[in-house]
Amino acid sequence: MRKVRRHADGKLRCAWCSDDPLYVDYHDNEWGAALHNDRRLFEMLCLEGAQAGLSWITILRKRESYRQAFDGFDAESMARYGAAKRKRLMNNAGIVRNRLKIDAFIGNARAYLKIRERGSFDDYLWQFTNGKVIRRRPIDLSQVAVSTPYSDAMSKDLKKQGFRFVGTTICHAFMQAVGIVDEHQRNCWVTKRR
Repeated sequence: MRKVRRHADGKLRCAWCSDDPLYVDYHDNEWGAALHNDRRLFEMLCLEGAQAGLSWITILRKRESYRQAFDGFDAESMARYGAAKRKRLMNNAGIVRNRLKIDAFIGNARAYLKIRERGSFDDYLWQFTNGKVIRRRPIDLSQVAVSTPYSDAMSKDLKKQGFRFVGTTICHAFMQAVGIVDEHQRNCWVTKRR
């Protein structure tokens, strides 16, 4: 059983949260908190895709490098990246140097801009739960979902819009990260703030 665990500061946190200060800060201040900023939502969707096959802490440690490498996730800049920029990205040790993921970021920027022509990315993403936060309070980490009908629908539609690295498991992790789904475990101290 993987229930919440007590950290050195005396607070109970979700079982997945290690003692790494970066992870603790992410858990306490970002994960599961409702996010409504288009650019930050786009960034998080890209980063969740970058995580595929890796641990989230790996990506979290590289987040600032990703921000620098991808012009602060300015989709208009990213959509114009050509062969020279792709080559520089492939040589950037600060990010995961995976050609498919780098190409996906660029293609996702173009897909994001098409959605933005019709309205906000925030509205687009939150439509999958009718604008509501889905709250679950699992006791054990094994009870945390890896996908849901919501993430299935989001994944299917994102792919239709031209996004890549947006399978249902990635979409569910994204939804958790940006607070569309709040699955902090029962007794986690963060649940008392929400």
